[in-house]
Amino acid sequence: MKEILRTNDPTLIAFASAMLKGEGVAFFILDQNMSIMEGSTGAIPTRMMVADQDTFRANAILKDNDIETGLSA
Repeated sequence: MKEILRTNDPTLIAFASAMLKGEGVAFFILDQNMSIMEGSTGAIPTRMMVADQDTFRANAILKDNDIETGLSA
C-alpha cells in the first residue's frame, strides 16, 4: 500500500474519500482516531492509503479535484 494523502483536516479526508469511492478506487484510512487517543486535537495527521497498483490513478483523481497530495506516485 502507498500513502497518497496526509492531513489534519477531517473535511479533506472526507472529500478525498468521496472522490475515490465514486471512481471505484479502494482506499484505507489510517490514524483517524489517534489524536483522540493521544488527547490532542489534530496533532497527528490522518493518512489515506491505496493499493500500489492504484497509486497513479488515485493521485490523478485527487489532482483533478484540486487536492494536492504532495506525495509522489
